[in-house]
Amino acid sequence: MKLLHTSDWHLGRMLYREKRYEEFSLFLDWLLDTIIEQQIDILLISGDVFDTTTPSNLAQKLYYNFLSRLSLTTCHSTVIIGGNHDSPTFLNAPKALLEAFNVHVVGAKADLIEEEVLTLYHDGKPEAIVCAVPYLRDRDIRFVEPGESLEDKNTKLAEGIRSHYEEVCSLAVKKREASELGGYPSVPIIAMGHLFATGGQTIDGDGVRDLYVGSLSHIGSDMFPPSIDYLALGHLHVPQLVGGLSHMRYSGSPIPMGFGEAKQDKQVVLVEFSASDPVIKVILVPRFQQLVRISGSLDQIATTIEKLKYEESHAWLEIEYTGSDAAGNLREQVDTLVEGSYLVVTIIKNKRITERALNAIHEQETLEDLDTSEVFRRCLELEEVPQEERIELTASYNEIVQTLVEHDRRAE
Repeated sequence: MKLLHTSDWHLGRMLYREKRYEEFSLFLDWLLDTIIEQQIDILLISGDVFDTTTPSNLAQKLYYNFLSRLSLTTCHSTVIIGGNHDSPTFLNAPKALLEAFNVHVVGAKADLIEEEVLTLYHDGKPEAIVCAVPYLRDRDIRFVEPGESLEDKNTKLAEGIRSHYEEVCSLAVKKREASELGGYPSVPIIAMGHLFATGGQTIDGDGVRDLYVGSLSHIGSDMFPPSIDYLALGHLHVPQLVGGLSHMRYSGSPIPMGFGEAKQDKQVVLVEFSASDPVIKVILVPRFQQLVRISGSLDQIATTIEKLKYEESHAWLEIEYTGSDAAGNLREQVDTLVEGSYLVVTIIKNKRITERALNAIHEQETLEDLDTSEVFRRCLELEEVPQEERIELTASYNEIVQTLVEHDRRAE
């Protein structure tokens, strides 16, 4: 039995102001070809299918067209879990219809634990048992008590996640034992999840959100039951193992979510089960759009752009000016440099302006240049809030932001 593990598609995501539908479409075409070529039996998508809780019509079209074409391949079972970017209500809405095509969706923590433990069949025989654990929201796994500290919250969340996996895996073991008593061969137990494991690597600008307030999100490999034969995780965009264990891993995002990921090899994970231990193979995803980060003086920027123009590159550029002059007409100069080429300038950053804005917002800086945490940090500085008070205020602020992010508009 062969399964393919992927996650974090973020369909609909933009790179600054540039739409990326062509990239997503090319990736899904490639993924379908890979499934056919490798004769994949089971596809696992470990969360963050979409980039927002209200995906565009075109993002939805890409998703449903892919699932429709998938039904015509050797892949006879697909399991999709919700991530922190997804709307559980939206993902679950066509659940009954998709199950007719053997596509199983678990958008949010189920009311009944049995709904997260799926026995997948092929030709009437059990093939695998999947613990389809979606992104577990704060309210799903802990009760808030007045006056509890950040450390208390950390402990409760970690325990809640550990307890949930223990419960679903215990049920999976019982299902496997019952299947064996029925005369069927033993099948692997595969767990899915969308969380931040201890030691997880991220990259600046990858858009990976903190899942919980403070350091609550970091879960160790020892918190997952030993009955798991393969753990397919999502949330982190950098492909990596959990605790150095090859059977516990993040597939990573299939396309770069930002320029910081531009030089990173993207992958999907092929896992083949037989009588022995699973054989795990990484399949590299092609680059569908060249991303180039250029940093330096105006002369250095011009040299790099001229080289790309000579190569007739279609790259998207992130340009950071670090020269000593103010370069007030930087945009006009860069536009002149790329004129007549296939290059697309997604953003121009002027480091001199950024440095002058560290202690005060520069007249050319806009809110688009700042994230919500940076705006709040500057407010605390402006009001001269004592350092010892900032930790608790920042934690409370992050909790409010998290509540807003997790609010499922589709549920209304």
